[in-house]
Amino acid sequence: MSAPFDLNDDSVVVIVGSGAGGGTLGTELALKGVKVVILEAGKRHNMEDFVNNEWESFGQLAWKDMRTTSGSWRVHKNFPNLPAWIVKSVGGSTVHWAGASLRFQEHEFKTRSTYGGLDGANLLDWPITLAELEPYYARAEDRMGVTRTNGIPGLPGNNNFKVFEAGAKKVGYTEVSTGRMAINSQPRHDRGSCQQIGFCFQGCKSGAKWSTLIAEIPRGEETGNLEVRPESMVLKIEHDDSGKVTGVVYVDKDGKTQRQKARIVAVAGNSIESPRLLLNSASNMFPDGLANSSGQVGRNYMRHMTGSVYGIFEKPVHMYRGTTMAGIVRDEAHHNDKRGFVGGYEMETLSLGVPFMAAFLDPGGWGRSFTSAMDGYVNTAGMWLVGEDMPQETNRVTLADVKDQYGLPVANVHFDDHPNDVAMRNHAYARGAAIYDAVGAVRTLPTPPYPSTHNLGTNRMSAKPRDGVVNKHGQTHDIPNLFISDGSQFTTGGAENPTLTIVALAIRQAEFIAQEMSRKTI
Repeated sequence: MSAPFDLNDDSVVVIVGSGAGGGTLGTELALKGVKVVILEAGKRHNMEDFVNNEWESFGQLAWKDMRTTSGSWRVHKNFPNLPAWIVKSVGGSTVHWAGASLRFQEHEFKTRSTYGGLDGANLLDWPITLAELEPYYARAEDRMGVTRTNGIPGLPGNNNFKVFEAGAKKVGYTEVSTGRMAINSQPRHDRGSCQQIGFCFQGCKSGAKWSTLIAEIPRGEETGNLEVRPESMVLKIEHDDSGKVTGVVYVDKDGKTQRQKARIVAVAGNSIESPRLLLNSASNMFPDGLANSSGQVGRNYMRHMTGSVYGIFEKPVHMYRGTTMAGIVRDEAHHNDKRGFVGGYEMETLSLGVPFMAAFLDPGGWGRSFTSAMDGYVNTAGMWLVGEDMPQETNRVTLADVKDQYGLPVANVHFDDHPNDVAMRNHAYARGAAIYDAVGAVRTLPTPPYPSTHNLGTNRMSAKPRDGVVNKHGQTHDIPNLFISDGSQFTTGGAENPTLTIVALAIRQAEFIAQEMSRKTI
């Protein structure tokens, strides 16, 4: 383990958050000889602490701090203080994620050019292209042990996948497999292969699933250059008279307020907490919050077009056995506006345990329809629909009137579906039901979107400072030694699960930061 760094050591890089962005960036910088302090609001849990029980695991891992919501989205009605199921723990949401690791498609970096001016959508081309990111995608896939890349075989298909695959092939889909998953299908990098335990969202008990907690942070710590401080909630980023950031103020595990000085600060607190921190760090020099000269901090919040479809069959499926999301149909992921919407969506296998199923299913509320669906639980197959939602300036994270335990305004998340999102969801519901109908489902149930785990946008990348918050390296346009390192830097959302792209950007960002530090430009 590395020796702790001094609070007054202003040569360190301070990273806020330890998930896919922060944990990867911190480890990569440490491997390059850069001194790093990661401040993580949550506790540090080890593999053996995880619980294969949904409610208990949610209690252990989830970010349950108060938040508020507004807008017409379903989440505001059903889960007004839980807009997102993200993790407050070392490793961030890589502890909870399912492992799906997909590259963005070329057109998804150029949505403004591809889709044109879509009414009500704040579309913008990314300042980077797929070609620029490809070498970093390749490094991320190798590092994460993504199946079906680098000669790594795919995972076996569970029963849920077999039903899904048979139906998909019957309706004419061809891009069907157990997917590209950052879950070992064979032992690799001192971690064993998947034991098919299930409960992938509850923290992998075997360590086969890649997470920054298991696969990255310990490597960084071994160098002596990385210190992780759990239960350290960052309240504010500070700056000097020239406008450069100088460090952060945080509350430590004993409830004491501390100040960690820094040469560089990188924010990787997820797309809700990252803009909240920038807004809560407002000062006389930056009255609208840090890095917000464009007024775009907190705007363009995206959560992916989501929903799910369950099929109830005459015979048992036991969808909860085996890897939760090792199953994908990619045929609808491509852009084809003849379907009545721009962008595309993925269909991925999903299973929820009985308590979460009861909380989220809601096919018209309690009553015969609901109880019969729950009675059919063992015979149920499930899929998740995930697609590109449209960035809108009005979908945004702002500071609420409610204060947290430290006296700071909590985040309010405002969201309304764009008509394109609705058209895509309805198309996806119909195609999902068709897959199960094709193999004899007794009944299919489209279910509404859950609290989101894919929170994107809110500090987006842009070529011009007026259009966004950061440049193509995640460096804020306004403050050269302040970086954004999580999914909030996404300009648009793509159809794909975002973690692989976050990791690829973090590897690329570490290279840029180390280079600029050695040139003494930051």
